[in-house]
Amino acid sequence: MERELLNSLMGRVASRDKAAFEAIYRHFVPKLRSFMARSSNEPAVVEEYVQEAMVTVWRKAHLFDPSRGHASTWIFAIARNLRIDAFRRGPKPDFDPADPLLAINGTEPPDELVLRSQQADALREAMKQLKPDFVEVLRMSYFEGLPHGAIAEKLGLPLGTVKSRIRLACEKLRAALGDL
Repeated sequence: MERELLNSLMGRVASRDKAAFEAIYRHFVPKLRSFMARSSNEPAVVEEYVQEAMVTVWRKAHLFDPSRGHASTWIFAIARNLRIDAFRRGPKPDFDPADPLLAINGTEPPDELVLRSQQADALREAMKQLKPDFVEVLRMSYFEGLPHGAIAEKLGLPLGTVKSRIRLACEKLRAALGDL
């Protein structure tokens, strides 16, 4: 429809002319459906937004000023504002940054890979400085996941000795690694 015709129909809608509103409705509803479909994939939600927009056009037609703009601009502004309001009111999904679906191809950022590699190298070097007895109890406890009692039994050592070696080894590693 032409601009002048739409603006004229809006003037008649302001006077509660149902035939004019029907013409506006038939013209804009398909366009508003397409517009609203960009914000929702649910047809029922889209239809609700469109109907709400058209009800607002009917109720507020007296506020339309043809000297300030085109009827289509005014109607789409109403629809856009309804869509924004619905988004603001709507339920917000919980965002879990640890969700594996949000990870980009499961790859770590390059700077984190480099840092982790440097930390692993520093740990290997620090472990080379420990006595073999300390390395053995650390390996069994942290890498094999054995409880202290099982380590003591497996090595034929008292439980207190195993715990002391683990504690001393950790202290030495902590001192060797510093702030790393």
